[in-house]
Amino acid sequence: MEVTPIDSESSFEEQTGSLPPSCLAVIYFHAPWAAPCKQMSTILSTLASTYQPTPSGSAPQIAFFSLDAEEVSEVSEQYDVTQVPLVVLQKNGEVVDSITGTDASKVRKAVEKHATDAKQEKDVGKMGLPPAQKVTKPERDQTVDLNENGPHANGSSNGGGLAKYAPGANDAATAPEYSSSLAPATNTGTPSQDDLNTRLSELVKAAPVMLFMKGTPSAPQCGFSRQTVSLLRDKGVRYGFFNILADDEVRQGLKEYSEWPTFPQVYVGGELVGGLDILKEEFENDPEFLNEYMAQGKGGPAAPERQAQAA
Repeated sequence: MEVTPIDSESSFEEQTGSLPPSCLAVIYFHAPWAAPCKQMSTILSTLASTYQPTPSGSAPQIAFFSLDAEEVSEVSEQYDVTQVPLVVLQKNGEVVDSITGTDASKVRKAVEKHATDAKQEKDVGKMGLPPAQKVTKPERDQTVDLNENGPHANGSSNGGGLAKYAPGANDAATAPEYSSSLAPATNTGTPSQDDLNTRLSELVKAAPVMLFMKGTPSAPQCGFSRQTVSLLRDKGVRYGFFNILADDEVRQGLKEYSEWPTFPQVYVGGELVGGLDILKEEFENDPEFLNEYMAQGKGGPAAPERQAQAA
C-alpha cells in the first residue's frame, strides 16, 4: 500500500468520505521544508508498504494520506494542526489518536492498535489488541472572522510609526518598508550569512510586536496566519507585520535565525514568542499579556524605548 498525497480540501473530503466506517484513515500532516517531516515521510511510506493493497471489490481496512499542512490549510484548521509532523488516526469520521514528532515506534504501535483487519494485525504480530477507542474530536470555533480590516489606532499608519497602528486593508504589503534601513534586499547577489542575520535582527525589532506571516493582515494566505491576525485584532494589539511570501530570503533565513521552522512567528521587543499555539497559551496563562501594546489597553501606545530603531 502507498501513501496517497492530497492537494486540496475537496480531494481530502472525497477520499476520506468514500471510506467505509470500519476503515482506519492515517492522515499525515507535513511541511516539505521541515527536516523532521522528511524523516517521518520515510517512516510512514515504509509502514504503509507493510499493508497489502485492497483487493478489487473489497472494502479497504486502512488508508494512508499525506497533506502539506500549509498548502491545504483548511484541512489543517479542521484538525487544529499547530505542529508538524503530525499523524492523525481517524475512523468513521472520528479522531481516535494523534502522534506528533518522529517516533517511528509510537506511530507504528498506534496504527497497529487501531487497525481492525485481522490479517493485517496478524502480519505485524498484534492479534488480540483492544478495540479502537471512539474519541469525539472537540468542537472548534469555525466562525473565524474573515474581515481583517481592523481599526487603526492613533489614526493613519504612515503618520506615527509602526508602533502606532493595527494594520488594515489599506496598509502596505510589508510594514517595515516604512523604514529605509529595513527595505527588501535588492537582487545584487546572495548576501553573506552575517548580512542576512543583521537584516533579520533589524526586522524582528521593526515594531514592538512584530508578526511574520503568509500574506497580509487584510489578505492572509494561510489559516494559521489568519487566526493569528484575528487573535491580535481581538486583543486590540498594535503590531508590525512582514509578508514572508514576498521575500524568500527572509522566509528561509528566519527559520534558522529563530530556530523556529513554521510561520507565522510573533516577536515582542525583538524576542521570539512563538507561533499561533504559543501565542494562544500566553494569552490563556496571562490575561495581561501584551497589554502595554493594546490600542485600548492600560499601556496605551507602546513605550518609545521599545520602538524599533531605524538607525
